[in-house]
Amino acid sequence: MHFIDLIIFILYIIVMLSVGIYFYRKNKNLDDYYVGGRSLGSWHIGLSVVATDVGGGFSIGLGGLGFVMGIAGSWMLFTGLIGAWLSAVLLIPVVNKLSKTQKFYTFPQLFGFFYDKKVAMIAGIISAIGYLGFTSSQLLAGAKLASATFVEIDMKTALVIMSLIAIVYTGIGGLRAVIYTDTIQWLILIFGLFLIGIPLSYIAIGGIDAIKATLGKEFLSFGNVSWQQLVNWAITIVPIWFVGMTLYQRIYASKDVKQAQKAWFIAGLFEWPVMAFMGVLLGLFARVAFENNLFAARGFDALSTIDAETALPVLLNTILPVGLTGIMLAAYFSAILSTADSCLMAASGNVQTDILGKLFPQNKLNMRSQLRRSQLITLIIGVLALLLASYMTNVLELMLYSYAFMVSGLFVPVLAALFTRKPDARAAFWAMILGGSTTIVLIILPLNLPFGLDANIYGISTSALVYLLFKSYSSPLWRKRRKLSTFSSKA
Repeated sequence: MHFIDLIIFILYIIVMLSVGIYFYRKNKNLDDYYVGGRSLGSWHIGLSVVATDVGGGFSIGLGGLGFVMGIAGSWMLFTGLIGAWLSAVLLIPVVNKLSKTQKFYTFPQLFGFFYDKKVAMIAGIISAIGYLGFTSSQLLAGAKLASATFVEIDMKTALVIMSLIAIVYTGIGGLRAVIYTDTIQWLILIFGLFLIGIPLSYIAIGGIDAIKATLGKEFLSFGNVSWQQLVNWAITIVPIWFVGMTLYQRIYASKDVKQAQKAWFIAGLFEWPVMAFMGVLLGLFARVAFENNLFAARGFDALSTIDAETALPVLLNTILPVGLTGIMLAAYFSAILSTADSCLMAASGNVQTDILGKLFPQNKLNMRSQLRRSQLITLIIGVLALLLASYMTNVLELMLYSYAFMVSGLFVPVLAALFTRKPDARAAFWAMILGGSTTIVLIILPLNLPFGLDANIYGISTSALVYLLFKSYSSPLWRKRRKLSTFSSKA
């Protein structure tokens, strides 16, 4: 990489770290650190939501989908638009108002309100594990990008560098630093992709004629996707809008219901069509470049193999001139960091409030000590995410596994809490345990699941069935029948 590009990239990192230091000085209490003082507007929240949800993992992952299947890969983020708008209408009016009165910091505190402490603890553990995995996927995405761009840096070194940057400014700055850097990072990404990455890549590969001559018609067809894949994406991604800790933190941070809903509508439109098409088009361009040996100088020719998720950064590093490479590198690192920091904050909030806060109450600690403890927890989780990322190889797979684990355990209980009259704590507890366990077991075991559907679908189904069974068993009618049965047997 040319030194001009390196200087641009270093300046970008300095700006991000400066934002973290600024808000480190501004944070006075846990409200500031975890929910941004509960006073943020719709545009900051909306851009932060989409930056967090799409981020680097989906940016790199979408490029991989575009490389493998073409523009049909954009359907994955259409499920994000559906999830955003559904939760804006159904979830936000309940949760935002409740957060103002109950002073919630985390998503599992909602379970404590509707169920009991034991259910809230299990929800906190599930959420923390899920976001630990999700943070790891973002760090892995950044490492892939860095190692493909800086040929002198191997994957492990790149992973350590990415992790240190994300951990430091998130750990010291809290949610306000995350949200304001998300706004900056998302604008950099949109500018980089729309004005630099897409047009220059299109020209470099030879335009539409080269695309048609190189790839089959299926790459330009929206129908190049199976119904099973569409269902798998929908069942994994739509529910995350109802159970994602990062999203609840932003609902809590919004000024009011209308500001939060507006933010969610903004986020949905940026997910699809804006980011969806940008990501898969660049991946498709990378496939054309690879097939036509434009990567030969980088050691990849049409007869060799290349990681689909690495092809996009290789393309950008190959075709962009000095200066613009640094801007595009900053753009993609922006996307990655905007998700990594939010997921790190989510896992930290779960561990601090929902796990350690229950086991070791911190009422005796002053506010400054609580804040320091939160920062230390964030740093420790960041290190654990780094260790997990070092053992994984596929960004999108790690992300979707993390999503699936959280969704299968938490989706049914949260719907029951918000939309039924008498939520049942015991039913919720076992629905979380058995739903999440089913998904994990089916992922680990080498099984061919019926209809080619993901394990997550069977996990959610198990969770729903378990909840209904326990709920029915606890109902007055069942209690009456048990009493009659006991009386009859004694007689």
